[in-house]
Amino acid sequence: MEEKDLNELRELVQFLRDNDIAEFDLDREEMKVRIKFASAVQPQVIHAAPAQYAAAPVAAPAAIQASAAAPAAAPAASAPAENLHEVKSPIVGTFYESSAPGAPGFVKVGDQIEVGQVICIVEAMKLMNEIESDVAGEIVSIIAKNGQPVEYGQPLFAVRAR
Repeated sequence: MEEKDLNELRELVQFLRDNDIAEFDLDREEMKVRIKFASAVQPQVIHAAPAQYAAAPVAAPAAIQASAAAPAAAPAASAPAENLHEVKSPIVGTFYESSAPGAPGFVKVGDQIEVGQVICIVEAMKLMNEIESDVAGEIVSIIAKNGQPVEYGQPLFAVRAR
């Protein structure tokens, strides 16, 4: 795609946003474009799925790291895995630990959290989605890396549930 076309597309996207147009189709000889925006521009609160809906048993990230570094340490490290809950991403997007660059993270390892507490943001299609904890407990590990893409169902945090 040429720079001229990219600039035209950027202007089109900005025009659609400015005028609250949710969907747009463009069909030209050299290009077809379909643009569909999410319905809300404000941050959305998305709840992670409760533990009873998890498809697979939860494994502790510490146990996985321990088994990679020292296979003999894995059995001892996997014992507490039964008490750990993974908070998973409910959407595809980019993981952010804080609300703005340079701001302190919503949570850090060792923090006590409550159900419904905002623990991170996952940006999807320029929408900042606040992700709330679905379990009360202690943050044991932050699995996702700040600024990195995450997939639906990907573990973000390991929490020792109360």
